Amino acid sequence: MPPIAFDWTKMKKVQKIHRFLYAVGFGPLIGKIILLLTTTGRKSGLPRITPLQYEVIDGGYYLGSARGTKSDWFRNILADNHVEVRVKARHFHGTAETVTDPARVADFLAYRLERHPLMIGLMMKMYNLPMRPSREQLLELSQSTTLVIIHP
Repeated sequence: MPPIAFDWTKMKKVQKIHRFLYAVGFGPLIGKIILLLTTTGRKSGLPRITPLQYEVIDGGYYLGSARGTKSDWFRNILADNHVEVRVKARHFHGTAETVTDPARVADFLAYRLERHPLMIGLMMKMYNLPMRPSREQLLELSQSTTLVIIHP
């Protein structure tokens, strides 16, 4: 199911704001839903910082990639799974585990929907889904979505 056309270049501006907020000391506030993930650029070898929404489950930091395997941060992790994370006032190194199993990704999406029904429900609209999609719809969406678990 193709998503509604979304201009991902506009997301760069939002990410810049998130990085700025962390830089000026608002990490403890914004860090309730956004962490900063630093990967190593697969081509450049340079650090790449990406603000991402996350969930902590059993000590792991779960990150979903709405762009699936096309997101730069996901492709960087495939090349080098050693990452740095800044969340709230905490900074740590970790290892990234990529998950593409549709059932596990669907479980994560269902968990996020339960915790943040309005925010994630509105994101579902981007994929022409209802705000409360069925398990079958989540499994179908999971075919184009990826999940990364950061282990500190």
